[in-house]
Amino acid sequence: MKTILSKLSVFAGCLLVFNFSVAQTNHLNVLPQWAFGGFVRPQNINPIISPDTNAKFFDLMSHKMVKWEANYTFNPAATVKNGKIVVLYRSEDLTGVEIGTRTSRIGYAESSDGLNFTRKSTPVLYPGNDSQKPYEWPGGCEDPRVAVTQNGTYLMFYTQWNRKVPRLGVATSKDLLTWVKHGPIFRKFYHARFSDVPHKSASILTRLVGDKQVIAKVNGKYWMYWGESHVFAATSTNLVDWKPEVDGKGELKQLFSPRPGYFDSDLTECGPPAILTKKGIILFYNGKNHPGEGGDKRFNGNSYCAGQALFSLSDPSKLIARLDVPFLRPMESFEKSGQYVNGTVFIEGMAYFRKKWFLYYGCADSRVGVALFDPNKPAAPDPIPHL
Repeated sequence: MKTILSKLSVFAGCLLVFNFSVAQTNHLNVLPQWAFGGFVRPQNINPIISPDTNAKFFDLMSHKMVKWEANYTFNPAATVKNGKIVVLYRSEDLTGVEIGTRTSRIGYAESSDGLNFTRKSTPVLYPGNDSQKPYEWPGGCEDPRVAVTQNGTYLMFYTQWNRKVPRLGVATSKDLLTWVKHGPIFRKFYHARFSDVPHKSASILTRLVGDKQVIAKVNGKYWMYWGESHVFAATSTNLVDWKPEVDGKGELKQLFSPRPGYFDSDLTECGPPAILTKKGIILFYNGKNHPGEGGDKRFNGNSYCAGQALFSLSDPSKLIARLDVPFLRPMESFEKSGQYVNGTVFIEGMAYFRKKWFLYYGCADSRVGVALFDPNKPAAPDPIPHL
């Protein structure tokens, strides 16, 4: 009997050592209860959208047919329309030599399952001969985020890029195909003081009403997080004109900023629409890792990883908590190869569909990927790499 117990003890000890070794090797990532995740990349699906060298479009700037999505397709928005997921993605043509020097347009793709997409042959938002020409020629329309009101009006925030100053523009639509541009969002307040300051990346607040994710209000106003170098905020009463939140000195109020030694040590850039939950408001954002001594050595310098932050329900400007490590990071080959070789999972679109959350992201500034979170069967987030 003693021999059997002794053998069982040795086996149990070996099992504990084995489990500890696995945990040490994988550096398990554990999310707090308020966070979403983990998100799982479906097998043999990604990337879901890649460049198309056959698609052509008549460009109003050059008066020529151009291969509008032949170079790169990335940084997607996402929403649900008529029982399908629609992804609006940024495309780059073959002009220019690097990111920021080409012309970008917004393409349209839809899917019945959120994984396999059919694309339109022409873009749905692009630099045209319209009132936004001073802001969008020649760089175009970049990095969309989209959300919908309860009455079915779609709202798109995107970067207007004239190759001088990036600005947040807003457009509205009833069908996601035909858009009305309303121009830069900060012009009506503070004598347009912040309209000519570089700004991008808007995450409007949303909530679930039944199975539908819709734009929400807090304290009678629409609320939006925005920013790249820091996280700022703005409010609106009409969804078109936005008033930036300022501090006691009249400067933009910083809600949180890059943290030395963390994955978001260089930039904190807002991602898909924020979500109002019972535990607080969750902001999904992209953290860029500093390439020098100020970064987290476990992640590549200049890499983009995905983070989450929790804000107060009663005061959306009050930060409560923040992930110390990303829940999604560049791991797959298509997330680390392309025009951004340091690695990028750049989250911009998320849609609630068939009781799951579908997260769409840019892969190395080159393609579009998807990852899924099932609230009823949460998976583990991406593991933490070791030094």
